[in-house]
Amino acid sequence: MYHNEKEVGRSILSFLSSNSNTTGLKREDIHFTSKLASNTSYEAARRSIKQSVKQCGLGYIDLFLLHSPYGGKSQRLDCWRAVEDAIDDGEIKTGGISNFGVKHMEELLASKPRILPAVNQVEVHPFNTRAEITSFCHAHNILVEAYAPLARALRMKHPTIASLSQKYSVTPAQLMIRWSLQHGYVPLPKSVSKSRIEANGAIEGFEIQAEDMKTMDGLDEYLVTDWDPVDCD
Repeated sequence: MYHNEKEVGRSILSFLSSNSNTTGLKREDIHFTSKLASNTSYEAARRSIKQSVKQCGLGYIDLFLLHSPYGGKSQRLDCWRAVEDAIDDGEIKTGGISNFGVKHMEELLASKPRILPAVNQVEVHPFNTRAEITSFCHAHNILVEAYAPLARALRMKHPTIASLSQKYSVTPAQLMIRWSLQHGYVPLPKSVSKSRIEANGAIEGFEIQAEDMKTMDGLDEYLVTDWDPVDCD
């Protein structure tokens, strides 16, 4: 849906066959995710999935998400059925959802799908904890993928973040990523800077204490940094 599947797939294959691949990584060591742009119909979703597989050139897609709950109940359920069939046909390894609220997940589970969503990718960070959604996901074994885990740098200088970053001798970004991991989420930090990408991955050397986790949880102000379709019909 981001019109970059061909470029990303080509880059992955180029790397795997290059001298830069010093550890001998193979296709199965790479986790490639794509999405369905909109929920319209079963047929359109199946066509889109097949096109995504063809465009990326990787043989299959590791994780395929319904990008949002927009479209209505019937369309959501039809598109999930398309994901199930794509999994059966080997086009997708794992299916998931994105930006789904509790009512959308309840609706999907009530339909008794053959395959349950493995992931819900949604904006989550200390300033938008989405406790209701994340609790529901945990209760139903749906992994939370937290996009915008750094709140798009809008709260990096918040006094609490600054203070705790100093306490643990880490950057504000490292602190927020660690918060996400300790809640059991998979954070998806974004950067174009090599040094920041490396720093964002270097968060194993510390653990946020329980009382500080509660303090960070208390920063919730329902800060939405992009869009918020979790309550749509």
